[in-house]
Amino acid sequence: MKPVVEIENLSKLYRLGSIGATSLRESLENFVRRGQPAPPTPSSGKMPPIASDRAGSEPNTFWALREVSFSVQPGAIVGVVGRNGAGKSTLLKILSRITEPTSGRAVLRGRVVSLLEVGTGFHQELSGRENIFLNGAILGMRRAEIAAKFDEIVEFSEVGGFIDTPVKRYSSGMFVRLAFAVAAHLEPEVLLIDEVLAVGDAGFQKKCLGKMGEVAAKQGRTVFFVSHNMGAVRSLCDEAIHIDGGRLIGRGQPDEIIRDYLAKTVPSGDSGSGEVVWRGNDAPGNDEVTLERVRLADSTGETLALFEADRPISVEISYRVKRRIAGVRFHLYLHTQEGELAFAATDHLFQPEAQTPGLYTTTGVIPGRLLNRRSYVLSVGCGIPGERWMVSDREVLAFTVSGAGNQSSHFPETWPGVVCPAMKWTVAERQPTPSFATV
Repeated sequence: MKPVVEIENLSKLYRLGSIGATSLRESLENFVRRGQPAPPTPSSGKMPPIASDRAGSEPNTFWALREVSFSVQPGAIVGVVGRNGAGKSTLLKILSRITEPTSGRAVLRGRVVSLLEVGTGFHQELSGRENIFLNGAILGMRRAEIAAKFDEIVEFSEVGGFIDTPVKRYSSGMFVRLAFAVAAHLEPEVLLIDEVLAVGDAGFQKKCLGKMGEVAAKQGRTVFFVSHNMGAVRSLCDEAIHIDGGRLIGRGQPDEIIRDYLAKTVPSGDSGSGEVVWRGNDAPGNDEVTLERVRLADSTGETLALFEADRPISVEISYRVKRRIAGVRFHLYLHTQEGELAFAATDHLFQPEAQTPGLYTTTGVIPGRLLNRRSYVLSVGCGIPGERWMVSDREVLAFTVSGAGNQSSHFPETWPGVVCPAMKWTVAERQPTPSFATV
């Protein structure tokens, strides 16, 4: 069986500050100015070759992808992991034919549907109904085929009451609901999904993940899933690839790739600072809420990344509210370095109902004598439950819990499990039960 996706030496070079030529004349002038040969004619079908590494070292240029090669069989769900700016979205844009590679080739066999950002592929002035038929027509489907799927799409998207409303009036969550429903139900051979699902609420995310598994397992479709949610990648995907600095640096079982990714991406235990700070445009968030700092501290207030097992750990999340907003809730996920979820927590019961513009800090305390001795990765996010996200889940810090003060410290071998709670035990001598003679 031929692979449904074949990628050979795929590379993409960007020039910072350049938006490309708008005419053939500008294109030719740019090539002459750079002293390079003119691009091939459309009939040649060949991409401009990469002569050497010199191009990527020129001022204001960088390789978004560099010599990436792999193939994927039909029916696979492939997780794509990597830090921000690693090249994940560039890969999906090339596979979607949104942008062309600088060199190499990508062969996709069958119809491709991509869900890369909110509103992609939708015409703002058309209604939801009209956009469903438009997307199906773009995929080459006949009107009767689209009509047969229409009710199922609307039911899944849960926007039936607004299906005849122009999508320019949709919220970002409604956009994602309808876009995913269209992408998943119009039977593409390859489905490409970027971090866009983070916009939806938790219930709909779970619904989408279930649908992706169904599409792959029952219909034999291939899914590329880019996400910072390691739990979702771990549970959903058959395999995973790790991209860093534009290069493919790992491919294999999700557990193995996630462990390698987390180890390389987030500072580990005793070498980490226990604090991450964002400034200016780098701050995660939107025009409502942005993160400013996340810090780990012990009971004395000292910032640490290595904790004794019997000591509490304070998680301080500092953030900025940019405009009055109601219902914001922060949550955190704690995973092991191997990607196994230890627990999730939220400040849902402690946040004020409404907040005015200003700086805030929400602090949660992980009790001592709870966590096992190992390394952990902390993820943070915030949003309005059931409505929308302001900051999608992201890994922010790593820390290590030592065995000191933990019952596992009495044993040389690795203690199993994520947590190792200090349970209360009592040992009492039991008196013999009186025996009675049988008459």
